[in-house]
Amino acid sequence: MFSLDNRIARNNNLNMFKSENLILLAGVGQLCVVLCSLAIPRLLDWPGQLRRLEPLTRQVFWTYAGYILATNLFFATVSMFASRPLAGHSPLAAALTTFMALYWGGRLAIQFLFFHRSGAADTLLFRAAEVLYVGGFLFFTAVYGYAALVNWR
Repeated sequence: MFSLDNRIARNNNLNMFKSENLILLAGVGQLCVVLCSLAIPRLLDWPGQLRRLEPLTRQVFWTYAGYILATNLFFATVSMFASRPLAGHSPLAAALTTFMALYWGGRLAIQFLFFHRSGAADTLLFRAAEVLYVGGFLFFTAVYGYAALVNWR
């Protein structure tokens, strides 16, 4: 016989797929991207590569890299600590989740359409890291795209 307890348990299992929970999970994933991104300058020898550039160009590059890191950290923080408002159907939630979906979708497109892999190390670590990054970008795009669709309704 199907009892009320079974229905509650079933609903709790389905609740993990709610926008709010997916956004929280995406926030944790983005925090992982931020932390792993701290190693990228060393792994790709940015200081050595950037020595060839003029000082202004080098400064602009580091400034842009800092802005990207800060944006990713902001997305992680707001997703982890304000997942409920981000799934709250407000105009602000709809606008922010739409922007986040477009941001991560754009990053995913850049990975395949713009980045040239000739200078990348052909190691298992590099290939595994790329798969994890791309998987994360895909997950973030899907989560925020779904949340945006729900928020705009």
